[in-house]
Amino acid sequence: MPGHPEFTAAFAAGLVGAPLPPGVTAIAPDEAARRFAVYRNNVAVSLTEALASRFPVIRRLVGEAFFSALARVYAETHRPKSPVLLEWGDSFPAFLAGFPPLADYPYMADVARIEYARGLAYHAADARPASADSFVGADPSQLKLRLHPSVQVLRQDHPAVSIWARNQPGASLESMTLAGPEIALVLRDAAFNVPVHAISEADSVMIDHIRLGANLTTAAELAQWAEPGHDPQPLILCLMQSGAILDPMEDA
Repeated sequence: MPGHPEFTAAFAAGLVGAPLPPGVTAIAPDEAARRFAVYRNNVAVSLTEALASRFPVIRRLVGEAFFSALARVYAETHRPKSPVLLEWGDSFPAFLAGFPPLADYPYMADVARIEYARGLAYHAADARPASADSFVGADPSQLKLRLHPSVQVLRQDHPAVSIWARNQPGASLESMTLAGPEIALVLRDAAFNVPVHAISEADSVMIDHIRLGANLTTAAELAQWAEPGHDPQPLILCLMQSGAILDPMEDA
């Protein structure tokens, strides 16, 4: 019987097609290989289902059969490093970007980044949002906002927000256009929904500088450098209504 590290390595290799690991047996020894093949297939199916759950729009875009084959290739080359499958899939966007059969569909990786970010946002730590009157009378030049841990900004090379949106249940395709790069704002709202908003470069600059600790006036001025005439109010209202601006009385 091999030592534990050797057995673990052989067992893992067996799950992706290597011979039956030494030490794996059954009451009827000639049944061991067949039973291990069943187990190998069950692992592959489980990982495929986990990936499909995390990336439903990618599955819809490529189709069920293609996604199943794609997921198996990914699972064989990017095994989970933790029993917590929530943490698996971070490399899937990069995998899609380099997957030859998808070379003509470069937007797939950006859509996958949105889907992975949504999972992170959904499971982000809880934090108490600010109330409507939390900042009444505050001086914007002194006010430093804190954002919910779920808030993420993704600068995309393709119209991935629009593609993601048009593949949601009940989406109206007629009202959507697909053109050029987009910036995605992903967050978890107070109802535990995870919307995806397309925002401007100025909005993203403002969020970046709020995160860096700039006061509200400075963040707004820097956003106007990116986009003269930028109005910060719609972004602040969106963040406030989503519960993404934190209570200033809560410990940082």
